[in-house]
Amino acid sequence: MAGPLAPPRGAHPWRGWTFSAGWGTQRTLEAVLVRPDVVMEIDVDVARDNAGRWRHPARLHRIRADIDVQEVPLFGEGGARS
Repeated sequence: MAGPLAPPRGAHPWRGWTFSAGWGTQRTLEAVLVRPDVVMEIDVDVARDNAGRWRHPARLHRIRADIDVQEVPLFGEGGARS
């Protein structure tokens, strides 16, 4: 999956955020920020724990080179695409 990804240029929308592994651990995950210009489909199990976190990791399904990043609604702001 790393092939089409590139380091960010300038400001990144997630710079300064921290991510934890969750589920009872205090470990902070190391995040590698990339330019947000690649659209990927992912498979997710929508099961959530009591804190509202997803219980299972997302899995890459495929890269969508046929869709421009501007066509994808922000999380929570649009419907599902097929």
